[in-house]
Amino acid sequence: MLSKFWDPKAARVLFTALIFVLGIAFLYGARETITLFVFATLFAYFVEPLVLVLQHPLHGRIPAIAAVYLLLVALLIGLGFIIGPRIAREGKSLVQSLPILLDRMGSGQLVSQVGNRRGWSGATQAEIQEFLISHRGQILGYGKMLGARLAEPARHIWWLVLIPILSLFFLKDGRAMANGLVDAGRNSQERWTLRGIVGDIDMMLGSYIRAQLTLALLTFVAYTTGLSLMKVPYAFLLGPLAGMFEFVPVVGPALAALTVFVIAILSSYPHMLVLFIFLGCWRLVQDYVNAPRIMGKSLEVSPVVQIFGVLAGAEIAGVVGALISVPLIATLRILWRRISISGSPDVPVTPPPGIGKETH
Repeated sequence: MLSKFWDPKAARVLFTALIFVLGIAFLYGARETITLFVFATLFAYFVEPLVLVLQHPLHGRIPAIAAVYLLLVALLIGLGFIIGPRIAREGKSLVQSLPILLDRMGSGQLVSQVGNRRGWSGATQAEIQEFLISHRGQILGYGKMLGARLAEPARHIWWLVLIPILSLFFLKDGRAMANGLVDAGRNSQERWTLRGIVGDIDMMLGSYIRAQLTLALLTFVAYTTGLSLMKVPYAFLLGPLAGMFEFVPVVGPALAALTVFVIAILSSYPHMLVLFIFLGCWRLVQDYVNAPRIMGKSLEVSPVVQIFGVLAGAEIAGVVGALISVPLIATLRILWRRISISGSPDVPVTPPPGIGKETH
């Protein structure tokens, strides 16, 4: 009688679906902790090449890791003394003046000021003022929402201490962790698949993090130097901000350029055409010269999928989700590809990961 209502195959499918749903629920509930460990892993990939360079002359991995950390601390202190006060002053000034600038924009006063300087007709100024006044509430609301979004990472400021500490474990024991994961396979076929997955993810993350850091540094230097020479307000604040936005693929650079343009408008910057040409030219250089040479094929994820991942990640976990969404998609792609070819032993296998590896 019971066999009429019990289908073992259907039960297995339902059980698998339940486990999958519970896994997704766990990942969502622990997303902040998981994100912290993801950032620690990415930081380990960032410093790994320098550790490998110093490992041989310093006769050991532990001394190399200590030297790299001391070097980073000294670099941060040096940058803090050089440009830190300027960034702090500009940030404080922008925070104090932004509500006033938004209010001037919503009330139409800014339109009159810009229009008179540009020679706009009275009718054009009146139309724009009417539009801005009628949408003043929405403009102020969007400004507050954007400010809240940008201030969201400040809630995790203590991560700046935890991330380097957790990264020490990945740098020291990364190879042992990877080998332990591979050895968890029940047979040679599973171990072959796990070795390929770990190796592919290691290569992807290593090249991606180093490429993104290089592109971010280029943007930081270009924006800070270019905006300073053009005497754009808050140049020493907008330059580092644009560099940080570069870590968010596709969407981040556009938001950086838009932020610079909007702040320049609100600050009544007189040379908007020159600024527009600079932003456009730098984007062309970065996207069609620097990125193809530096990034290469480290992700193999289409721009459309990257945009979807960034927007979905931002919706789920804010700025942090946007930052890690694309590497996560690339990791899922590797998992799918390796599992789908796990029955093909003739496919070449990538070596185990480099984090924590020894040099001989």
